[in-house]
Amino acid sequence: MAKQVLNNYIGGQWVKGEGVNVVTDPYTGAELGRVTLATPKQVEQALKAASAAFEIMRQLPSRLRAELLWRVRERIAADRDKLAQLICTEAGKPITFARGEVSRALETVQLSAEEARRLNGEYLPLDLVPGADSYQGMVRRVPRGPATALWPFNFPLNLLWHKLGPALAAGCPVLMRPPSDTPLTGHRVAQYFADECRALELPLALVQYVACSHSVATPLVEDPRIKALSFTGSDEVGWELKRRANKKQVMLELGGQASLIVEPDAPDLKWAANRAALGAFAFAGQVCISVQRVMVNRRIADKFVPLFLKEVKALKTGDPRNPRTTVGPLINAGAADKIKSWVEEAVAKGARLLTGHRRKKQLLTPHVLQGVKKNTQLYKGEVFGPVAVLEYYRTLADAVRMTNASRYGLQSAVFTRDIDKVLAAWRDVDVGGLVVNDYPTFRVDHMPYGGVKDSGFGREGVRYAVQEYTEPRLLAIRSPGK
Repeated sequence: MAKQVLNNYIGGQWVKGEGVNVVTDPYTGAELGRVTLATPKQVEQALKAASAAFEIMRQLPSRLRAELLWRVRERIAADRDKLAQLICTEAGKPITFARGEVSRALETVQLSAEEARRLNGEYLPLDLVPGADSYQGMVRRVPRGPATALWPFNFPLNLLWHKLGPALAAGCPVLMRPPSDTPLTGHRVAQYFADECRALELPLALVQYVACSHSVATPLVEDPRIKALSFTGSDEVGWELKRRANKKQVMLELGGQASLIVEPDAPDLKWAANRAALGAFAFAGQVCISVQRVMVNRRIADKFVPLFLKEVKALKTGDPRNPRTTVGPLINAGAADKIKSWVEEAVAKGARLLTGHRRKKQLLTPHVLQGVKKNTQLYKGEVFGPVAVLEYYRTLADAVRMTNASRYGLQSAVFTRDIDKVLAAWRDVDVGGLVVNDYPTFRVDHMPYGGVKDSGFGREGVRYAVQEYTEPRLLAIRSPGK
């Protein structure tokens, strides 16, 4: 039986495009649905509709922006089980983690609704300098304009909301271009907005859903009517988009090689080993802040490494529908092929494979390697798969230098009881965030999240992202008679 073809949502209408994107289950290969692809003419219609919607939205009371977000949140809450199943099948994400993603998305939407109500400015005393005694100032945050949201397959709901929620809270209409591997979850969100904007009598083009090819999507990046661009994905694509975006406000959440550093005074080596294994291999390592580099002080390597390998081997690999599964399939065959080639290159150049190296279609068992040479792809790049590299160091300063030698700088972790070590690492490690006594895969949705170097530009975390979608506007008032 043929699957229903889902249309794009453009200018308040469900619009059929030309050609389709066939979406398949990465574990079974079964077809899940089809999404029509927008034409260049339809993309132009979406841009015109977004510009018109912005003229209304920039004057929309904050309470209405908040109410819209709350109503959509209620729809997500009512559909949470269906959404978790959809994420599980569409992304191959183990069902336990898929349910967790829906819970996090509910928090992200709530945070966004709350920020819509407290988008504050400031009073600015201008009489601090001679000649301005009769002046006083105020600063307000104003929305930049229509925004494009480009989000990845691995968090098809929550990472969408990290772009969509803050933009709407700020007053920016959003054009959503979904990831080709996982477009169905975003389509469901577009349906919620279509219904709730109509119910509240708000502009129907506040949120639009535009699935299209890369070439057709060019105006969503380059057109001057788009004022902000938020992208999560690979660093190669992200920096190219920033170059093409020209004068727009750009937010990039890109790759990483998250390091997890274990000191001799770690509070609990078994806990550290458990978190290292889970941080490296949950959802097959397809997370920007998955643990790729496990750095162990040489003094405790003989104690920690067996504990770590035991934890890794205990992880269940297989069907993501099974609640006991931790390691599901890679998103597509190309991802599995890349990881296999990187591991084989590392082994050919002298690395030792301690566990792993089994593959069944897009399912790879967890791989742990030691002795990976600096001239390999696995050492230099982001693997984005179920692979961890063991490294050894003598002092914490050495581990920090090893971390900083990477071209990435998203998040890192250190396990220690010593507050002086924590403060020194926090000062010296060149990353966007440092986690103490847990894995670097830790993220809650209101914290500032983003990286340095090749790992990104700007910050997410709802309040911080709202600042990115707005700009300050000054009002300077001269008091008469002074």
